[in-house]
Amino acid sequence: MRLENKVAIVTGGARGLGQAMAELFAKEGAKVIAADMEDLSYSNLNVEGYKLNVANGEDCKAFCDYVIEKYGKIDILVNNAGITRDSLTRKMTDEQWDLVLNVNLKGVFNLTRHIGPQMQSQGGGSIINISSVVGEFGNIGQANYAATKAGVIGLTKTWAKEFALKGGNVRVNAIAPGYTMTDILKTVPQDLLDSFAKQTMLGRLGQPEEIAYPALFLASDEASYITGHVLSVNGGMRL
Repeated sequence: MRLENKVAIVTGGARGLGQAMAELFAKEGAKVIAADMEDLSYSNLNVEGYKLNVANGEDCKAFCDYVIEKYGKIDILVNNAGITRDSLTRKMTDEQWDLVLNVNLKGVFNLTRHIGPQMQSQGGGSIINISSVVGEFGNIGQANYAATKAGVIGLTKTWAKEFALKGGNVRVNAIAPGYTMTDILKTVPQDLLDSFAKQTMLGRLGQPEEIAYPALFLASDEASYITGHVLSVNGGMRL
């Protein structure tokens, strides 16, 4: 019960990585609010679903106020919500660029601008931003996605400094997953999945729980001296 009596928010928590983290956190004793634009694809007594578009700043403020009013605090924030709209740069539309930046980068800012200071006032908390191997190394056809995930790393390092001011004791870290078998990858042809797996030192793709457990560690008091860190969880992958 490493998160007993903790209140955790997981964005993009309806399925995939978000679901894995939300359910694991709940298993470890946390009360979890899984924020997503979709309904939860699972049922868990300790996971509350909340409809939220992280790209909408006013909605994010209302959501934060709701959680504080209902639970009195926020101990953990996982900024996991993200989308892709892939295209080569010369073919990428303004809509593709703007949509990905609004969700993947502005959405992270919209929530953290409220929750970071709230954690400071509480005397501590853990923020975990989900970046990507693409944000570390880039990838063809994903200029928009790579820009947001690299930006998330920059925000992580900045917020680790800002929210520790005046003894805030708020830890901010990032996880950069490699290719992980979520619903998105289930639509990718098997030959491509095999080629992705061959790019890893472990010779396989990740599973959602293999991202959830590192997130659990960073969320817990076991990681009390870790902040401003980017944890690569990619099986030794290099794009």
